[in-house]
Amino acid sequence: MTEDGSDPVGGELTTGDSIDDRILAFSETLIRYTEVVAAVVLGILFAIGVFDLSLQIVQTAVTGSITDPLVVVGFIDTALLLFIIVEVYQTVVAYTQESDTRRIVRLVIYTGVIAMVRKAIIFRTGEYADERAALFAAGAYTLLLLGLAVLLVVERRE
Repeated sequence: MTEDGSDPVGGELTTGDSIDDRILAFSETLIRYTEVVAAVVLGILFAIGVFDLSLQIVQTAVTGSITDPLVVVGFIDTALLLFIIVEVYQTVVAYTQESDTRRIVRLVIYTGVIAMVRKAIIFRTGEYADERAALFAAGAYTLLLLGLAVLLVVERRE
């Protein structure tokens, strides 16, 4: 190296990272912290959901409406929604920890299966304009569940 800071063989020497590298490093750090915040928010939502479900169960037990099948289905719906929150939380944590891609894919498939089972449990034909619309929705749910089941089987075999 010469006195003026240049390399006699290769031209100018770089003294550090380029501005692009620093911006990318900053954006990666920002994304990582955002993922952590998302995980914390999901944890808080789960805790609130468990508290709310517990409160609903106690209230319906006190009023005596806990024996109503629609009330019980509502509890199951809420519980499955809480499981979906847990699966999404685990997916966010897996991203944050830079886990194996297969683990992340498996978590996403599990989330989809839970969501579709939830939809199947709370499915009511009366919520649709006519029987044809209900049949179409039921068929779509069935195809989605079958597709997720195939993905799960393929993922397990690999």
